[in-house]
Amino acid sequence: MINGHDEIAVFLGLDVGKSGHHAVAQDRSGKKLLDRALPNDEAKLRELYGRMKAHGPVLLVVDQQATIGALPVAVALDEGVTVAYLPGLAMRRIADLHPGSAKTDARDARVIADAARTMPHTLRALKVDDETIAELTVLSGFDDDLAGQITATSNRIRGLLTQIHPALERVLGPHMDHPAVLNLIETWPTPAALTTAGKTRVRTRLLKKAPRLGGRLTEEIFTALAAQTVVVTGTNAAGIVLPRLATQLAALRQQRAEVAEQVEELVAAHPLSKVLTTMPGVGVRTCARILTEVVGKDFPTAGHLASYAGLAPVTRRSGTSIRGEHPPRGGNKILKRALFLSAFAALSDPVSRTYYDRKRTQQKKHNAALIALARRRTDVLYAMLRDNKPYAQPAAAA
Repeated sequence: MINGHDEIAVFLGLDVGKSGHHAVAQDRSGKKLLDRALPNDEAKLRELYGRMKAHGPVLLVVDQQATIGALPVAVALDEGVTVAYLPGLAMRRIADLHPGSAKTDARDARVIADAARTMPHTLRALKVDDETIAELTVLSGFDDDLAGQITATSNRIRGLLTQIHPALERVLGPHMDHPAVLNLIETWPTPAALTTAGKTRVRTRLLKKAPRLGGRLTEEIFTALAAQTVVVTGTNAAGIVLPRLATQLAALRQQRAEVAEQVEELVAAHPLSKVLTTMPGVGVRTCARILTEVVGKDFPTAGHLASYAGLAPVTRRSGTSIRGEHPPRGGNKILKRALFLSAFAALSDPVSRTYYDRKRTQQKKHNAALIALARRRTDVLYAMLRDNKPYAQPAAAA
């Protein structure tokens, strides 16, 4: 809900795009004041907002408040225009209420403007993002990309090892995140190369980067090598690819470690970090994601925050044949994942563990119990953000 909605004179819907946008403006009666495309250019945006402000207070509503929608939002805020965000799922549902089935920028902008005028409860208020939040958004997005590339590269290495020597993969695969194992694959990528190097040289190399793991891992490697005598077709090609993949994976992990340091500095500089990190299961990365996805948005209740995060169960009921509550399909996927992983990390906390175990005794599966725990923790998170107070440990029986 947007404060001061009754005082708005112009409702400007903007369907944002990479190179250009489409704007539709309506007055309070629904009369169309504007319907045209405009480039993603500061001067043109300022001109548009200036023309609309001549009619009175303006409410700009966008369908994407970040990335390609960042410039229109920034210029609008600089011009003193009220800005709101219409979530994509809400927009699609509202679009179904309008005649026609075409998917055009002009129609989408008209739907946004009409929703801004007639359904203010569907809007999310946006505030001015500070520099810390903007930087965290960019770095956290890059960190997510790196995490995806690390997973894909690690899986590729394990897939090739499984192809040429399954027993060796069972030994090295679980330790793929260890620098010593990556260095070993870079140096001796094939079973034949490891056998030629010999146990002593392999142990010496592993012990340099893994003093505790090196000795045991060496014995397991040569036991695995002895379990397979046949050379699988494609082993020579794998010997070319594996060291390059290992080098790539090591570089990706190094990049992610460097980004993590920068994220940690930014999180520590934000005043809310000292509140959020007191909650069990909320580390630096989770805190960063909560800040980027929640700060600057208004949520009237904890239920609204849970719904935005996609954690509030949806009731489905039709006569006597369909009853029950089900996980929602919408919501902010980034925030939902962060809160879900945070709930998993919080299982070491006695209070969280008690609640999780209670849900398990109610025949809920692991993921369903974690989602229930994440939903419960959202109430606490909302109160912490609202009151700007650190986490207070409740009674275990609560």
